[in-house]
Amino acid sequence: MKTVGITGATGFVGSALVAALRARGDQVRAFTRSAGQARELFGADGVEPVEAYLEAAGAWQARIAGCDAVVHLAGEPIAGRRWDARQKQIVRDSRVEAARYIAEAIAAAPKGQRPAVLVTASGVDYYEFADPTFDDDEIDEAQGAGDTFLARVCRDWEEEARSAAAAGVRVVCMRTGVVLGPGGALGRMSGPFRFFVGGRLGSGQQWFSWIHRDDVVAAYLAAIDDPRYSGAVNLVAPEAVRAGDVARTLGDVMHRPAWLPVPGFALKAAVGEVADYLLHGRRVVPRALQRFGFSFRHPRLAEAIQSSLS
Repeated sequence: MKTVGITGATGFVGSALVAALRARGDQVRAFTRSAGQARELFGADGVEPVEAYLEAAGAWQARIAGCDAVVHLAGEPIAGRRWDARQKQIVRDSRVEAARYIAEAIAAAPKGQRPAVLVTASGVDYYEFADPTFDDDEIDEAQGAGDTFLARVCRDWEEEARSAAAAGVRVVCMRTGVVLGPGGALGRMSGPFRFFVGGRLGSGQQWFSWIHRDDVVAAYLAAIDDPRYSGAVNLVAPEAVRAGDVARTLGDVMHRPAWLPVPGFALKAAVGEVADYLLHGRRVVPRALQRFGFSFRHPRLAEAIQSSLS
């Protein structure tokens, strides 16, 4: 039995990971801004809520000691609102500053009580957008960082997490694609299709890196347990698809047409700078997971969407 500290435990991925850890008998420390919300969601059995404002040092850091593993999932939603300078700072600090204080807490823990591993979320936005001609080059974990806002956030986020390695801790950085599952991003994507007005975003030729939530959870469990997991891991499904494929497949699964494309200029008018990340992509491949022999439960898009919507 392990004790696993989790930030973002009440979120889309975090709540599923907590359930999986509890199902196998592990204990969870949920570092959260609302201990009451965590108690209401998880109950008292096997989950200890720890009140924590992660972007600042505090008493919560002492509770890192005694954890066998720490998973850092917390972060301001990327598309929660339009970006201005303040919102960008919130997006960055909720990831980068939080990772810094977690790494500091790990280093400060007594040697015999330090976690063995820190697994932190990151994103495929670490990489540069594909060439405008929609280059088919595969991007694995050896690819360098891009220079977009989110690429810089991911780079700094991982750098702060990796500082924990100086304390003898194994560090894993999960560069995650769009996570499909009940609700979440797929819930927002499927909305227009329910009213027969669904379609592709922009040209539809941009690559779309995705993964099912079940596989995300399984990969996090593997990263906690398996010492081979270290450094960057692309957390994406092996099937490469373009945004137009996603729209057509979603329409087929929902028995709806995918006939109404959203022009790029309209998307930019609606959501601002965030649109750039919807209109561009990159063909990210899960090279590290494949090397470790990871078995995907949902390797194909159609089945993953069907599973998420059923």
